[in-house]
Amino acid sequence: MPKTAPPQDRFDELPVDNSRIGAHRAENPRMRGGVIFLWSAVATVALVAIGIFGTLIATGRITVFPTPSATAVVVPPVAAVVDPSYEVTVLNATPQSGLGRQLGDVIVAAGWNAADVTAGEAGSDDFATTTVFYADPADEGAARGLAQVVGGAEVALTDAYADLLGDGTTKQLVLVIGLDRTTDAAG
Repeated sequence: MPKTAPPQDRFDELPVDNSRIGAHRAENPRMRGGVIFLWSAVATVALVAIGIFGTLIATGRITVFPTPSATAVVVPPVAAVVDPSYEVTVLNATPQSGLGRQLGDVIVAAGWNAADVTAGEAGSDDFATTTVFYADPADEGAARGLAQVVGGAEVALTDAYADLLGDGTTKQLVLVIGLDRTTDAAG
């Protein structure tokens, strides 16, 4: 049987403009490569910018939220009150002997009962600054008053001398004599 050529259809003829025809061929994406390149460039720039600013924020070179500045609140100082109802323990924390007894005598002369003033030696002899210690914030005025009676001393709230400051039923102050009261420091 002689071979006959199949009938021709529209897919057998190639158009002159060479545009694609048929279901098996994809449409020619016009400018699609440019759009993808543009989006990738924008994404790259955005990621680099986020990385740079993130690093600057993490290292503290840039602050996103400014920290509020601390406002100074003026707290009026507690007035010094000489109150002989407090028991006073005087500790000499210097190498010079007799200072505890001398300051104890000054305190008794200021109006304290001699039975309420106890003088002794501290566990060390290198305490720098004479300080009046108190355990309750309500005792600050009395501590400042005692500091004035002994001729000036620092005043500090502490629980370091809890064993000397009593159980809270007695009003107690502790005066620790420092190296600033020795004759070497005075001269």
